[in-house]
Amino acid sequence: MVKVFIDAGHGGTDPGATGNGLLEKNLTLQIATRVKDILIAEYNNVSVLMSRTGDQSLTLAQRTNAANAWGADFLLSVHINAGGGTGYEDYVYPGVGAPTTTYQNTIHAEILKLVSFNDRGKKQENFHMLRESNMPAILTENGFIDNVNDATKLKTSSFIESLARGHVNGIVKSFNLPKKSTAVYHTVVSGDTVYSLSQRYGSTAQQIKDWNGLDANYTIYIGQVLRVK
Repeated sequence: MVKVFIDAGHGGTDPGATGNGLLEKNLTLQIATRVKDILIAEYNNVSVLMSRTGDQSLTLAQRTNAANAWGADFLLSVHINAGGGTGYEDYVYPGVGAPTTTYQNTIHAEILKLVSFNDRGKKQENFHMLRESNMPAILTENGFIDNVNDATKLKTSSFIESLARGHVNGIVKSFNLPKKSTAVYHTVVSGDTVYSLSQRYGSTAQQIKDWNGLDANYTIYIGQVLRVK
């Protein structure tokens, strides 16, 4: 079981960066929560703990202490940038080496596949979240809240979803997380045939035959539970 600790930067009395009608603490919680939800809903062999699930005030030490006490395998700290730039960048602790830098390379690439942010590069910095964590840790800076173009993107739910998906895809690839089965099952009723079920569920008759070990005549029975997709 891979234990992923997700830190939504800032919160409570600390709004983080502000600009263009946005608060960093709200955006980081949106992204972090969506990353958690996707990982839990769509992947096996992963457990997720968040530093905060609402608008709580937490010190940096409380965040890393929680990750360390839980025995996390990986720490992701989500932030929004400010200061007049534009685009996406991420950070690891200086000189940390693999596997952290390997995870950074993967997550960086996966995020930029899905979002139209300027690539500001993969960086290193002596941030508390990276220094005081006992596990590989990455801090992501997802656009500049004080840049009108970046902020406009961050105001759309579809862009937040893409950012979250990029983070998830990077984590999934880094830790080889298996996707949960999306198989669909059907209980046979009078009038059903393998052909009619294949048309209904968008599969082929051969697939339904193979999934369920049917005989050469595609024989099915009322009450039989079949995988159909």
